[in-house]
This record gives sequence, structure tokens and C-alpha cells, in this order.
Amino acid sequence: MKKIILPLIATLLSVSAAQAADYKLDPDHTKAVFYIDHFNTSTNSGGFYGITGGISYSPETQTGSVKVSIPVNTLNTGLPGFDKHVKSADMLDAEKHPTIEFNSTKWNFSDNKLASVDGDLTIKGQTHPVQLKATKFGCYQSPIFKAEVCGGDFEATIDRTQWGVDFLVKEGMEKMVTLKIQAEAVKQ
Repeated sequence: MKKIILPLIATLLSVSAAQAADYKLDPDHTKAVFYIDHFNTSTNSGGFYGITGGISYSPETQTGSVKVSIPVNTLNTGLPGFDKHVKSADMLDAEKHPTIEFNSTKWNFSDNKLASVDGDLTIKGQTHPVQLKATKFGCYQSPIFKAEVCGGDFEATIDRTQWGVDFLVKEGMEKMVTLKIQAEAVKQ
């Protein structure tokens, strides 16, 4: 009987050690910034803040998941008139669609490092797959939170017309938008 119980206990302990830990996004260390060419003259940019969500991550099994909600009304380009226009029905239609959502479907690892995160991005009620490239990712013991924090920098380029954000595309404004996301989450 002892020969069966000891290996069973060891297996149960190793399985629980490999369980994914849960993390809560820290809105003070999380933002999503966009960059879009403006008729080959300059680059418009703006950021979204107050982002909420959670991450589940297991470095042992190289698995993870993330669910994020981005409030459209937090948009800040530094130009109040531009903010108002991007939030209007011409573009993001914040009144009808107050959040942008991202839900991961797969975390991709290469050489024991997070390489990218596949997921579904919902803008204006339309959902399409995107892949966020991880340009940096890691975990550390935070002296501020007194807990483990995991985070990284991610980027992708998307075709905004897939989500119905096609303002001035016919007139020659770029449809491709670069997204750069900085995210940190505190272990719960």
C-alpha cells in the first residue's frame, strides 16, 4: 500500500506545483497605445488607460491565458478634439461600444520564452483573431506590491477596416494600425 500512496502523493504535489497562478492587471502599469500614419505626413498616436483584466500563467507548463477590457473613453492623444473624434461614431463609437476586449486563445513559447499570444480582439462589437508579439516578458518579486508580478511588452499591426473602423480609408488614410501594449499583473 505504501508503494502506491507515496508515488500518488508525489504526483499530486507535482501537478499542483504546475498549476497556473492567477494575476490581476495593474492599471497603473498597463496601457495600450496605437500608431497610425496620417496621409504620409506624420504619425497619429494615442493611448488607452484604466485597463482591467486577468492573467493565468504557468511557466512550468508554458501555458497561459489573458482576458482584458479596455475602456474606450480613457483614450488620450493629447489633443482633446482628436480624442472626441476617435471616440465618435466615425471611428470607435464609444457610446455604443464602450470597451475593446481581448481574450487569448493560445500562448506561444520559443526557447522557454513567451514569443507571442494569439487571441480574439473585439472592437465595435466585431471579433477577429490577432497575434501579439512579445518583445519582452518576465516575472519578478515586486518590492512595491510584496508579491510576484509578471508583465511584458507586446505589439501587433492590424487592419482597422476588419473592425469597421474605415474612416478616410477611401480618401487615402492608412488602414494599418500598430498597437503597442505594456502590461503588468500582480499575483493574487
